[in-house]
Amino acid sequence: MTTAIERPEMEDAPRVAADPPDSRGSAIPTFAMCANRFTELRKRRGLMITLLLVTVGIPAVFLAIRLLLHAVAPTTYGPAGGYNIYVAMVSGVLYVFGFIVAAALGATAGSIDLTEGMFRHHVITGRSRLALYLARIPAGLAIIVPLVATGFAIVCLVCSLAAPRTLDINGIAVPGDLSRPALENWAADHAKTVVCNFNIRLGPDSPLAPVIESVDCPGPRGDFVKRAPRDSGRVRASDEQIRRAARLVADMNYRDYAQQFLAPSTSLMVKTGLWLELEAVIGFIVGLGLGSLIGQRTVAVLTMIVLEVVLTPIMSRARIPHFSNLQRAVVGLATARLAPNGLPVLGGGGGDGGVNSELLPESTRVAVFVIVAWLVGWTILGAWRMMTRDA
Repeated sequence: MTTAIERPEMEDAPRVAADPPDSRGSAIPTFAMCANRFTELRKRRGLMITLLLVTVGIPAVFLAIRLLLHAVAPTTYGPAGGYNIYVAMVSGVLYVFGFIVAAALGATAGSIDLTEGMFRHHVITGRSRLALYLARIPAGLAIIVPLVATGFAIVCLVCSLAAPRTLDINGIAVPGDLSRPALENWAADHAKTVVCNFNIRLGPDSPLAPVIESVDCPGPRGDFVKRAPRDSGRVRASDEQIRRAARLVADMNYRDYAQQFLAPSTSLMVKTGLWLELEAVIGFIVGLGLGSLIGQRTVAVLTMIVLEVVLTPIMSRARIPHFSNLQRAVVGLATARLAPNGLPVLGGGGGDGGVNSELLPESTRVAVFVIVAWLVGWTILGAWRMMTRDA
């Protein structure tokens, strides 16, 4: 009897796991790439110390000295904080030097591979050159943005907590943040002081002139046009007339008074902080693209300093016929146009049209377009140079 030979069932063939897709050619940088670029920049101690000294050290040391001097001799040295100190630190230090150090960091990030001979090693890994370039943007911003924020936070803290309690108008201490009626009431209570020290803009035929001239003042009155010699006879004014005159003088000076503040407001500080960070981002992106385009740091940094310190103030304030549109293409003018109200930049100030009325006129829409064009344009140039450079 024959038996059927049973054939064993065929076992399933082992499944070979498919290789994960190779993402090295992706133009989107990974977190590890950004972290490596961050580490490369952070390990440059000289650069990090310079950034720290400029963005945090200068404001901290300056304000610490003012606090110390005011504590030792309060009658000789004024308060360490206040609106005027805030404006000086923001417009004169953080605005200018923040842009320069951000540009220096960007130029270093854009040329560090070439100067250290590591560009070839990065290329042979197979990583996308575009990704290698884009990874530098979050890495650099992770350094410069917190530093600028720290320096600005110190300025805000001191200027708010150590602000003066009174405003100084022509050497007279006046309470701050008064409404127009409140200032007029204060002026009526200090009538002779107001009449003798506040600016008085009167014509020689004004009916208020005899009352003003009747007040005996120890010194000359500010901005007071005296009457003609034929009307020089003094009239003895009553106290009530002097009080009414003081109210009118206070009303004349209220516009100038309202533009002075004891301390920066919260809204102004928030807007200024965002504006300073925008300035730092622009400086870093432009410096990164220029450093990558040139291939070395020194020339790129010097170029950015000339742009910020020399060319931008000239192009922002000069009136050059037929070149106004070219002047408006300067990113510094566009950034200045976006400055918060009440914050003079590029030496602006004093005009009736606002603190920056002397700057070349430019709309907000044009300013935003110029800033976006600079950010996108220099990113494209820097990435193009890295993608076409010989390894």
